[in-house]
Parts: sequence; C-alpha cells; structure tokens
Amino acid sequence: MTDLNVGLVGYGYVGKTFHAPLIAATPGMRLAGVVSSRPDDVAAAWPDAVVHPTLEALLASKPDLVVIATPNDLHEPQARAALEAGCAVVVDKPFTLTVAEAQGLERLAEQTGRLLSVFHNRRWDGEFLTLKGLIADGSLGTIRRFESHIDR
Repeated sequence: MTDLNVGLVGYGYVGKTFHAPLIAATPGMRLAGVVSSRPDDVAAAWPDAVVHPTLEALLASKPDLVVIATPNDLHEPQARAALEAGCAVVVDKPFTLTVAEAQGLERLAEQTGRLLSVFHNRRWDGEFLTLKGLIADGSLGTIRRFESHIDR
C-alpha cells in the first residue's frame, strides 16, 4: 500500500505540537507538505516535508489528504478549496464558525465523494473514555456543567 501524502495547513501551536507529529507517527501517512509562514521552523523539524507559502501551492502538489490547523475563520474557505481540489479533509475544531458553513462543506464533500472530518482527538484519550464510562453508569450523578481545557 502506498502512503497517503498529507498536507498540513498551519504550523502554529496546534499544527506543530499535535498534527505534524501525529501524521508522521501514523503508519500509512507521510507528512508531504506544510503551509507555513515560518519555513525554517518546518524544515528544521520535518526536513522531508516541502514547505509551501500558500494553500494554493500545497493543493497544486496534489496531496491525498489536507489537515486544516489554521485560525478558526479560515477553516471553511480552506476546507472548501481542498475539497474542490479533490482532497480528503480533516479540520481542527471548531469545524466552522456557523452551522450554514458546516452544512455547505458537508454538501460539497458528498458532491465530490471526498472524506470530510473534524479532528476530535480527545474523544479517544484514556481520561475521556474513563469519564464517559463514569457518566454513563451514573457514578457522577447528574452532570450540570463541564469545562475542559489544555494548559500550555
């Protein structure tokens, strides 16, 4: 089986800390390209990845999958462009800013026959699976409010 060529759009905290390492560590995936305004940072960490100055340049390289890890207001237009270019797309959370944007992307993914997914990585972490079980079996009683955050 040939590895999927993955393009990462955005190399800020989330792209650098979560997405790039997860892509590189996943069998069957290859971090082929990264869109970043800091090419030296990308090249130092991922010398085999091509650094692209724009999303359009990345899409011209024909990645199989595009991971969007940019500021929230860019998620919808960048995901749309990647779907229109024939790529599968994973978008970091929040998926879009509005329900209408989300529904539009869902329709486009159906029309193009491409995978479109939201990166909900924490759903599969041990502590969240444990919490899910405790809630389901009633051990915690009625949950009135829940907050969660990552300390950086």
